[in-house]
Amino acid sequence: MAPELFHRTAAAGFEGSYVDFASVMPHMRALTDKTLASDIEAAFGWFAADAGAASLPVGAVGYCMGGRVATLAALTVALACGVSYYGGGIAPDPFSGGLLDRLRNLEAPMLFFWGGLDQHISPEQVRAVTSALRAANRPYVNVEFSRADHGFFCDARPSYHAEAARQSWALTLAFLDDHLAGRAHPART
Repeated sequence: MAPELFHRTAAAGFEGSYVDFASVMPHMRALTDKTLASDIEAAFGWFAADAGAASLPVGAVGYCMGGRVATLAALTVALACGVSYYGGGIAPDPFSGGLLDRLRNLEAPMLFFWGGLDQHISPEQVRAVTSALRAANRPYVNVEFSRADHGFFCDARPSYHAEAARQSWALTLAFLDDHLAGRAHPART
């Protein structure tokens, strides 16, 4: 399921474009953790209400802004795991105060991917995320692809890096299999 996170400010079905990122920015800037959490809870509740899905474990995977949203989802609802690809704004950045102070409450195991050549997410920001998780003794895996840039998974971007995309996808599937296969839905503590 992919919730439509810009539904408050964009027309139904809005699809941003990598060649016109300026048209996406007003919608991204309008997002707040409170409204995102509300959307996450609504999507999670809708999924859990389905008779066939009520006991299924749920994970979240997100890319770029979605990487941050996957992390926020793991802090908001009872996910079995989460995967964040180059999630900007987990550490403070110009658009967000970050989630560092909340990472101590993370229950779900997380898998983080970063590009070593990323000019949008600095090595200091990556270290801030891993340091906060380590200090709180939270479950996580951290992977950096040294020759990949931000957006390395998206084949519609010039920063696409086929090797990093292929390897990260294999790791993602293994991580999801480890945390979702044959497991009941975790209870929120």
